[in-house]
Amino acid sequence: MEAQKRRRPRMCVGCREEKTKREMLRIVRNASGEDVQIDITGKAPGRGAYVCLNRACIMEAKKTNALSRALRVRIPDLLYAELLSLLEGKEA
Repeated sequence: MEAQKRRRPRMCVGCREEKTKREMLRIVRNASGEDVQIDITGKAPGRGAYVCLNRACIMEAKKTNALSRALRVRIPDLLYAELLSLLEGKEA
């Protein structure tokens, strides 16, 4: 009998709700801590944090600096703009 793989939910840094990886975007900081980027594949190496695929969660994460705290690095405003533009592309 093959053991069934359990999928752990991830928590959104904006709304703090647990959802599956596919329902969220992963933001990753590389090991050196110099680069923060959106991880579309969900498999990039480094420390990661998740945010829901909705504008309210992204804006809440920005307002409360939740991504900065989760990744332990300052998040540039440009990254939030990229998240919002990526979200708009998914809604279209």
